[in-house]
Formats: sequence, C-alpha cells, structure tokens
Amino acid sequence: MMSADFEHLLRSKLDPLDFVADAAARTRSDNDLNPGWDNHPDTRPAAVLAPIIKRASGWTMLFTERAKETPAHPGQISFPGGRVQASDADAVDTALRETWEEVGLERRFIEPVGAWDRYDTITGFRVTPIVGLVAPGFELTLDPREVASVFEAPLDFLMNPANHEKREAQFQGRTRYYYVMPWDGHNIWGATAGMVRALWERLYS
Repeated sequence: MMSADFEHLLRSKLDPLDFVADAAARTRSDNDLNPGWDNHPDTRPAAVLAPIIKRASGWTMLFTERAKETPAHPGQISFPGGRVQASDADAVDTALRETWEEVGLERRFIEPVGAWDRYDTITGFRVTPIVGLVAPGFELTLDPREVASVFEAPLDFLMNPANHEKREAQFQGRTRYYYVMPWDGHNIWGATAGMVRALWERLYS
C-alpha cells in the first residue's frame, strides 16, 4: 500500500516545479522501444496531470477514457491534459486547467508536486507530465465531448514492473513495440503506459 514513504520518494525524485520549463529536461518517447523510428517532426507543447489519489484503502492513479468522437486520440486511455495555450502560465497551469475542463476535478483538491521526463509522441506532441497528489472528497463532472469515462488503478499495480507488458503490432509495414498495463478490463497502453513506465524508472531505477 502506498504511503508517506512513496510521497517522500516523489518529492525527492521528481523535477521541482520551477524546473518544468527547462529545455534540458530529459525526454522520452514512443520510440524508446523502437530505435530507428523517427518521431513526427513537430513537437507541439502539451501537459498532462497524473492524479494520484490518496485513498485510505490504498493510493490510486486516475485515468480517462477518451470519447470516441474527440479528434485527439479517440477511445484511448490517457491522463487528463492537452495542448499548452498562450494564456497558460506554465505546464502546471496547462495540466490543472485541462483536468478541470475534462473531468471537473477542482484545483483545491490537487497539490502538484513535480514533473518527470518529457514525452514525445508519434502524433507530434512533447508532453510534460505533472504528478498531482489529490485529496479524496472531490466530485467529477466529465466533459462528454472529450471524456467517455474515468477509472482508478492502484499504484501498487502500476509501480510493479511485472505488470509492464511489452507487446508488438504492425504499423506502417513494420513491427512496433509498446507497453501495456491491463487493469480491470482497461488496457493502459501507448504513450500513457510509456509515461507510467518512465515514472517507475525515475523513482526506482
């Protein structure tokens, strides 16, 4: 069960929030498992929130299932987040704003504690993932245009590398590898699973 020890690990291992915009920050990508593949030439800035909910029964991480009608990654499992807007103060502001817009999680319940490796997607985004510790007691209101549903997965499950399955698929005539973390009928995969894996590596490697 995750506890104060895990919170200390987060605070000691994550990039501090004033370091988030540093161009020298480490970058991961969808191609970590696929050497020789080129990413999309553009890397549009985006940010996501990895909400860690401090449940008394065991800490969990919140994920969204994207609406099938949305143009951005329809039907996929993701963290709440999106593109950085000119009006956003920084990536943390983007992550909190998008979380409010997508699932209605109020900022007063969230304590951003740090970021980890930026993540380049093959769809052309450079994503800054922000860990936010979330106090229970909130209520969610989903934007149906963007989010079909939400679910929580235990951190004990996500932070166990035995659950980080490596799978393969054919893409553009070539074999491509990716992580999958199946939980309770949900397949956390692709960039989201890659970010979870990168978080585990940051904390425990």
